[in-house]
Amino acid sequence: MTGTPGAATRLGLLLAWIALLAAVGWALGRGLRVEEDLRRFLPTPRTPAQVLLVDELGEGPGSRVLLLALSGAPPEALAARSQALRAALAARPEIALAANGEHGGLDAIPAHLHPYRYLLSPTLDTQALDAAFLQEELQQRVQDLGSPAADLVEPLLPSDPTLETLRLAEAWQPANAPERRHGVWFDRAGAQALLLVQTHAAGFDSAGQQAAMAAIDEAFAATADARPAAAATRLEVSGPGAFAVAIRGRTEREMRWIGTADTIGLLLLLGLAYRRWSMPLLGALPLASGGLAGLGAVALLFDGVHGITIAFGFTLIGVAQDYPIHFFSHLRPGQSPHASVRALWPTLVTGVASTCIAYATFLFSGVEGLKQLAVFTIAGLGVAAASTRWLLPRLVTPARRDPADSRVLGRLWREVERLPRPRVALAVVASMALAVVVFAPGAFWQNDLSRLTPVPPADLHRDAQLRAELGAPDVRYLLALQGADVEDVLQASERAAPLLQQLQARGVLDGYDLAARYLPSVATQRARQAALPAEPQLRQALAAALTELPFRDDAFEPFVADVAAARAAAPLTADDLAGTPLELPVAGLLVRAPDHATALVSLTGLHDPQALAAAVAPLGAQLLDLKQASESLVAQWRVRLLAALAVAALLLAGTVWLALRERARVLRVLAPMALATLLILAVLRALGVELNLFHLVSLILAAGLGLDYALFFDHAGDDRGEQLRTLHAVIVCSLTTLLVFSLLALSSIPVLRAIGGTVALGVAFNFALALLVARAPGKEAAA
Repeated sequence: MTGTPGAATRLGLLLAWIALLAAVGWALGRGLRVEEDLRRFLPTPRTPAQVLLVDELGEGPGSRVLLLALSGAPPEALAARSQALRAALAARPEIALAANGEHGGLDAIPAHLHPYRYLLSPTLDTQALDAAFLQEELQQRVQDLGSPAADLVEPLLPSDPTLETLRLAEAWQPANAPERRHGVWFDRAGAQALLLVQTHAAGFDSAGQQAAMAAIDEAFAATADARPAAAATRLEVSGPGAFAVAIRGRTEREMRWIGTADTIGLLLLLGLAYRRWSMPLLGALPLASGGLAGLGAVALLFDGVHGITIAFGFTLIGVAQDYPIHFFSHLRPGQSPHASVRALWPTLVTGVASTCIAYATFLFSGVEGLKQLAVFTIAGLGVAAASTRWLLPRLVTPARRDPADSRVLGRLWREVERLPRPRVALAVVASMALAVVVFAPGAFWQNDLSRLTPVPPADLHRDAQLRAELGAPDVRYLLALQGADVEDVLQASERAAPLLQQLQARGVLDGYDLAARYLPSVATQRARQAALPAEPQLRQALAAALTELPFRDDAFEPFVADVAAARAAAPLTADDLAGTPLELPVAGLLVRAPDHATALVSLTGLHDPQALAAAVAPLGAQLLDLKQASESLVAQWRVRLLAALAVAALLLAGTVWLALRERARVLRVLAPMALATLLILAVLRALGVELNLFHLVSLILAAGLGLDYALFFDHAGDDRGEQLRTLHAVIVCSLTTLLVFSLLALSSIPVLRAIGGTVALGVAFNFALALLVARAPGKEAAA
């Protein structure tokens, strides 16, 4: 028998272990790159709609848009606050664009783009810039200068006598643009001033979105007015980034109170179970070692560690908490800790190997997030088991009491032994559960990604309201035109525009928007450029037009200079729009890849999708249904996950067979886990729960727990003392796990609720079924 180390040796090893964990944790904390791109947990998109959906989820302009609403003050005060807030946000590095409708859209054309107005406007497609046209326009300007519009027209007149800038600004206004009051956007009721903000941070970058939200709050506070009317102004922010920040904050708050409750509960349970203060501390060391090992393994094998991998990974390796509990419960006087753990090791390693094999199937799922989860779990469980086997016994002193001597456990086990061996009853229960799973009303699978969001329905409804007020397009349907490059798809968009106008006139749709509306193709720009008169011809036409008009001969020199600059300039490209208000609409409607480009056409009020799809098909355009794309992506992921689960089940059964080599024992171990899984599904279906991907992953965790319970009851054999020690261990394991996941089931976050409810049911069913099925008859009972 291996001797027990002295107190000084145990203390030194304990401190060394803790120091090592602290050092590894510090090193990981410094070098760990945490990712938050949800696309890591999505399968590779296959269809154009899926590709677009995945791109938009991560980096698309739509994911970077925030909607702001100011309310609670008179309209004049709200308008002034809106102007001040827009100016303050424009100076913030976190904000790429802030718009509120000031200047009637003229700010969409920065000064350095003014010479390009004739290349961007369709005027020259039908009208020459000759003397007749200029004279007609200048006569109209004379009338404008005597009208209320004089203040708007006069600054533009020297460089833009045809007011092409205003024509463009009006043409670029959305069909359902928000109302303008006091010079800024308002809702239809006139009670809220509206702003649209685009962040530099991508939609998946929750830290960047949090910084943007903080910048908005600071800018709002900095623009506060001392006047009582303005001081009452309230700010409301909506959009993907705002939701992400709110979700992150709520998740952190919930995890804090759940973690606190778990910690207190686990300490009390372990203290009550073992009556030794050191057991909770020592029991946490293998779990902490496994968690850090999992993090380190993922950090070594991947570019970064996803936040979901960290959160869910620590949840999954929670099963490792059972390893030291089994060890502690099998300690008894007269036997060294080393001997106790050696006796448990074959059973323990069988459970660890089976669970790791189940998670190893994720490595072939084709989803990077699941691969990270597999690496985290396998490394974590392996290190936790090894720590329990070779390190923990060196820290534990021999037990002063044997759990098998407990009168309460003895009475409980005798009551369990009186229970009949349920064979026919289990078959009936399994048949009933299967019938519930198959025939329960309602959808079986949850395909709607939006159902997984923890954003309250009221907030989603409010977001939809604000988008409608700002004239946002339909978020479900899009037209896509694909080509070799941006120029190719812009030309295709220009060819599609007349057909879309006809469809709009027929009532198939209420409106549309495309990138070519803001950025014509290079071919179109060059054609308009060629239509611009040379400087001598323009001066001659201008001189003829000014005859009998009250303008000085040199009044329009800036205009002549602009036209000359437009004639000589290189055509505008999408990159030239960076940092301008035109960047947002163009970037949102042009998707560029290294080997191809896609022009999108956003749709408003689509009444007949089939008619639109048929009409645009000859042009090579495709109608994309993003709702259907998201559902197909979920279904694609589910198929891969189910295939992985099927392979895992076969490998798990094979591992148990290799370990036990007896048909009856293998069936006693596998039957409780299989029936518990069926019962979990039956309960969820009976409650009307639509199963999602997190339910499936949680079923693996529940199955792993059930396998451990059954293996240890089988390991106890017919020895009464071992049976009681195993009962003690499994009760403690079940209660600790049930505590953790029952609290998760109370969460308001749908994903956490799905995980918690599924595993909590699994713990209850696996414990009961392992007692009924996996136990062997005791010697006394057999006699």
